Order: sequence, then structure tokens, then C-alpha cells
Amino acid sequence: MSLLPTGEQHVLLAGEAEAVVVEVGGGLRTYRAGGREVLDGYGPGEMAADCRGQVLAPWPNRLRDGVWSWDGAEHVTPVTEPERGAALHGLVRYAAWRVLARSADAVVLEHLLHPQPGYPFSLRLQVGYELSAGGLRVTTTATNEGDADLPYGEGHHPYLASPSGLLDGDVLTVPAATRVVPDERLLPVGTEPVEGTPYDLRAGRRLGDLRLDDCFTDLARDADGVAEVRLTGPDGRGAAVWMDASYRYLQLFSADVVEPASRRRRGLAVEPMTCPPDAFRSGEAVHRLTPGESTTSTWGIRPL
Repeated sequence: MSLLPTGEQHVLLAGEAEAVVVEVGGGLRTYRAGGREVLDGYGPGEMAADCRGQVLAPWPNRLRDGVWSWDGAEHVTPVTEPERGAALHGLVRYAAWRVLARSADAVVLEHLLHPQPGYPFSLRLQVGYELSAGGLRVTTTATNEGDADLPYGEGHHPYLASPSGLLDGDVLTVPAATRVVPDERLLPVGTEPVEGTPYDLRAGRRLGDLRLDDCFTDLARDADGVAEVRLTGPDGRGAAVWMDASYRYLQLFSADVVEPASRRRRGLAVEPMTCPPDAFRSGEAVHRLTPGESTTSTWGIRPL
């Protein structure tokens, strides 16, 4: 019997909702609720193209040239996006994750990232998925298992399915006051207020032909520190991605360049991130985990 490209499939069930979490990358392959696809996911016989549903650690987004410094030492990690000269989305996207706990509606997966060239640290990662009638909750915990301080950042890469079939007809609401300005390699060169620009999505607006592959910050939050991004169709149905206060940054990608072309603008990547692009070089919002120290972050998806 041949193995699936994503390894073991962990099917979570709660009422009429179903989510599938995979062994390879520890990511989220599909999520259905109320008879519709919440995510623009992928099939059991496919690899996770375009980072669909993947866990992004120990850094999210791009690292310029794969070169960075930590406590006076320079590190060089493989460039995995050669067309932009960047190390993209960390080191665990295609690693195997083992099951720590399992029930009908929840699973906890773990991966121990061993020291390697470009990231000579021992990092234990645990990701828990819990499905309910109200939505999907994802909790990530990172622990320094080594004997030296290490840098850590994390993100996730779900694609919300377009409620109207193409993003052009959808309404996107993003509670972000600031956009991180990218260069031609999609690496940060500064920030700007969104007010008065096409990227001001705070009040909600129809996407039309707006193309997005942009990072946002300064997120408005509720009394519990939660920020929420909403993607809805003309009838008000859709989905929201919420994130706790540990996720200070958010990448949005409208899938204009994915292959095959028939998949373009069928979903919107909404990526909660604890730090911005190129954070290992800038130091911005990077967690310094001391030996034995852990940090935990939580985000989720709810159907609308």
C-alpha cells in the first residue's frame, strides 16, 4: 500500500462539521461546516501546494537570503524560495508530526526540531486542533529543549474558501491600521498607515480586483485581545479567522499567482503571525526562549 503524500489523516468530527489534519507538516488539509467548504484546501493524494494549511515555524514568511545573526553568530539556512532569494516559512512544513493525544473532535501533534545548519537549536513544537459546532481552535506551544537561548516565531497558512466562488465578489474586513511595505522580493522596507489607501479594509469592502500579498499590523482587538478577519459573500455567509494577542501580524494572500490558474482567487490565505517578515534579521517581535521556556499562541476559524 502506498503512503499518501501527507501521511496519516486525522479526521475530526463535531456535529455537521469535519476537519482533516495531516501528519506531514502537522497542518490543516480541509474544514467543512454546514454543508460547505470553509477552506480552500486540498485532496488526500496531493501535497500541500502554496503552503495550504501549513504550520510556519520557527519563523513565518520570508527571511532575506537565508542569512541572519543571533547573539553575535551568523547563521545561513537554505534558500527555499530561490526566485526571491528567501528562506520561506521555516523548517517544519514537510516534517513528520507524531500524535500526542487523540479524540473524536481533537488531536494534538508534536514535532521535535533538532539542531541543523542555519538553526542550531532544539525546539519542541506541539499543535492542538479542537473542533466544535462553533468553529475550529488551534493552539501552538513551543519549548526550548536545548541549553542556549533560541529565537522563535510562528504562523499558520489557512486559505479561506471564497464564499462567492471568486474573491472579486467577496467582502473582506481586516482590523489593521498599518501595512508593512514590501520591496520587489516581498521583504519589508518600512510601514505605512492604511488610511486613504486601497489597503484600508477596516470597515469592510468588496475586494474587486485588489491583489494582496501583504503583511498588516496594529490590529484592533476586542476586550479579550482577539482580532478577527472576516471574508463574506453577498449573502453574508463566509468565515472568520480570529487570533489572540500573541499574533501581532497578519499576512493576506489573494492567490493570484498559484498554479494551476483555475485555482487563482478561489481562496484567501489569512496567515496569523507572531512576527513580521524577515524578523530573524530585524529582531522585530522575535521570541527569545531560554532553556526550558515555553510560549503558547491560539487562533481559530469560525463559519459565518
